[in-house]
Amino acid sequence: MDQRTPVAPPSDILLRRLSHYAELSPAEIGLLEAMPLASQDVGVGTELIVEGRILDTPRLLVSGWACRFRMLPDGRRQIFDFILPGDMYGLCLRPQAIALTTAITLTQAQIADASALWVAIKDRADEFPGLSDACHSTASLEEAYLLNQLVRVGRQTAYERTAHLILEIHDRLSAVGLADGATIPMPLTQETIADALGLSVVHLNRTLQLLRRDHLIESRAGFVKLLQPEQLADVADFHPPVISQKRKSG
Repeated sequence: MDQRTPVAPPSDILLRRLSHYAELSPAEIGLLEAMPLASQDVGVGTELIVEGRILDTPRLLVSGWACRFRMLPDGRRQIFDFILPGDMYGLCLRPQAIALTTAITLTQAQIADASALWVAIKDRADEFPGLSDACHSTASLEEAYLLNQLVRVGRQTAYERTAHLILEIHDRLSAVGLADGATIPMPLTQETIADALGLSVVHLNRTLQLLRRDHLIESRAGFVKLLQPEQLADVADFHPPVISQKRKSG
């Protein structure tokens, strides 16, 4: 199966993403639907962001998976977070901001220029308060996910951190309609997951076997199913991040 499917039009997936974090007015929905968001296909390993360069080109990941990471001189890699379909990247609210990490695609992907959205919230925020709130929320979410990552690799056991990451990905994909109930796509190699969790591949493999043995997850090629989501959340002490109250449009 193509790891990019299902692929929604860029405007649809952007609307799903932003409306999850703010109530959008008809004018704001119309703006998103009218935005020129022609997508571009990119291959595995494509650099989306380069550490140290100016963040001046907001883009939308329409399909596929990517990650932000840093590499040590000896080749060890620490993945900080994953960029999932519906996520924007290259967008920073600080003026003249530079990228603090590099980001590359982990699968084939489609990307779209989201500069028109950035112009709308930067120059016409009073006209589009819902869009402004939603975009600021996505920035807050990046901070929340980074804090989750710090707790995972710093204090949780391998069993807890693996469960926590699976639940976080499920929560994020559900927000853009890409989770099929308790089943989510998982087109990541064990090496990639291990790099995100600070584990060896051998240790991760054993941990996944334990989660399957305990009937908490079921996995097959490219997919993971949560068999007991509530018990898994208890194991991981997982709570979806709450970053603000949703503003109602006037």
